Amino acid sequence: MKTIRLDIPQWQGGNNPNYVFGSELLSIIVPQVSSIKTVKVPVNISFDEELKQKNGIEGEEALKKQMKDTEEVLIQENPDRIIVIGGDCSVSQVPFDYLSGKYGEKLGILWLDAHPDVSTVETSTRNHEMVLNNLISGEGSTLASMVKNPINKNKVMLAGLIYDDLREKDQIVNIKKISYATPSQLKNDSNILVDWIQKENIKHVAVHFDLDVLDPQDFRSIYPAEPYLESFDAAIGELKLEHIGRILGDISKYSNIVGLTIAEHLPWDAMRLRNMLSEVSIFHD
Repeated sequence: MKTIRLDIPQWQGGNNPNYVFGSELLSIIVPQVSSIKTVKVPVNISFDEELKQKNGIEGEEALKKQMKDTEEVLIQENPDRIIVIGGDCSVSQVPFDYLSGKYGEKLGILWLDAHPDVSTVETSTRNHEMVLNNLISGEGSTLASMVKNPINKNKVMLAGLIYDDLREKDQIVNIKKISYATPSQLKNDSNILVDWIQKENIKHVAVHFDLDVLDPQDFRSIYPAEPYLESFDAAIGELKLEHIGRILGDISKYSNIVGLTIAEHLPWDAMRLRNMLSEVSIFHD
């Protein structure tokens, strides 16, 4: 099977330039495999320009171009498996849409995230909060309409979701009755995920791994672990890296992992060190 890796340091979906450096560092951290071709998708990094809202979405024009560029790479390369190094969560939209077209009803999406990412333009302006709903519905916004192969909601499983902290913008989880597994259901075994795979006859899985599904006491390079942060206005993940490793190992026994996105890496200490050093005179001409 042909595997490619896409490095997409996209930040506009969350309107957070820090995702760019997070993606660059993550691209070094992940295992380097000589047989896997890496393609870096160009991303607009004009941080000084205000991110304009259009059709209810911040940075819509830049996102649309970057998504089209990603699609062109996939059409040209025609891979069987895709590794995506993000960037904000919206980097999964085009690769998972491609995989849905390739594998059809045999594909399932495992969304490892403390949040469901099912908002609409009525409840959010940021595409990283809408991306999963885009993949399921293929409608409701200009970016959602770019989805060519919407996936059946029964083929989607939210894992690590902090269900008790769902916000108004998250209620599509209940409206569409999307399957989910809470951290407490996953800390000892992966049975609920295996049961879903078998029930839905899923042969191939695309995994979206938003690092904020992790407990900030276990993994520090995520949004809620920002130094000196006094409060956080969204759910905080509760899983540990060891849980994620076990989950991925377990599901690979029952299905073929054909997609893996790693998203929203925010290495606070590295970013703070870099910012401090950038002010030191020796680094300037």
